[in-house]
Amino acid sequence: MSGIADRQGSTKTGEDKPLTRIERPERGVVLLTLDRPQTRNALSLAMIAEVTAHIAALGADRTVSVIVLAASGPVFSAGHDLKEMTAHRADADGGRAFFDDTMRRCATMMQAIVACPKPVIAAVQGTATAAGCQLVATCDLAVAAETAKFCTPGVNIGLFCSTPMVALSRNVSRKRAMEMLLLGDLLPATEAAEYGLVNRVVPADKVMAEALSMARTIASKSPVTVAIGKRAFYDQIEKPLAEAYDYAAAVMVENMMKADAEEGICAIIEKRPPVWTDG
Repeated sequence: MSGIADRQGSTKTGEDKPLTRIERPERGVVLLTLDRPQTRNALSLAMIAEVTAHIAALGADRTVSVIVLAASGPVFSAGHDLKEMTAHRADADGGRAFFDDTMRRCATMMQAIVACPKPVIAAVQGTATAAGCQLVATCDLAVAAETAKFCTPGVNIGLFCSTPMVALSRNVSRKRAMEMLLLGDLLPATEAAEYGLVNRVVPADKVMAEALSMARTIASKSPVTVAIGKRAFYDQIEKPLAEAYDYAAAVMVENMMKADAEEGICAIIEKRPPVWTDG
C-alpha cells in the first residue's frame, strides 16, 4: 500500500516518532491507531497529513474491507494541537495563513473519511474533545468505552467549535448539537449513545473486541455493495459537505484572529483562568 507500512512501521511526517500505527488483526480489517499519547493524540498538521494519507491508501486497497480507527493512551484525541497553532502567532500575519491551512487540511481529512469507500469504525477508549469529537462523529460507526467522554469545548476558550459543528450537527439532533456546542461540557458515553453520537457503549476492556466484531460482520458483506451503500447514504442525507466546511473553516479562522481566542488558548496552555476582553 503506497504511503503505508504495516505493524513493523508507519510513515513519518516531520517528527522523530511515527504518529500512527497500522495493523491487520484479521482478514479484510485494518486497525489504524493514533499513536501520539504524549500530546493526547492532538491533531497536528503532521498527524492530519498522515491519517489522510492512510485513509486514501486504505480506501484504494482491494484487500481492505473495513478500517477501525483507535488511539493509544487515555485520550482518543484532544483535537487540534493548540501549542502548534499558538506558535504561529509569531508569524508575520499573526498566524492567519497557518490557521487557514490547518482548518482546510482537517476538513479534507474528515471528508476523506466520509468519501472513503470502506466503512470507518471509531473505537473510542477515552476522551474525545473538539476536533477529536469531530473525528468520532465523522466515522461511520463508533464504539465507546463506558468511561469515555465527548466534548466540543471551544466556547470555553473563546474559540467556538465551528468545524466540529459540521460533523456533530449531521449526527445528532439540532438541540443536542447546540447544547454540546454552547455549554462545552463533557458528555458521558451513555449520553453520547442516547444523542446518537456513538452506536454502542461497552466496558473499557471490550471496546476493541466490539469494534472488531462489527468490522468482521461488515467485512463479510460484498465490498462493492458496502461501498455503494455508504456513498448513497451520505449523498442523500447531507447537504454538500464541502460547502459546509468552507464556511465553517472561514468562521473558525476569523475566530482565531480575535483577542479572546488568543487569550483563551494561552490560558489553557498556561493552566490558568482566562481574562476576557470581549475582543
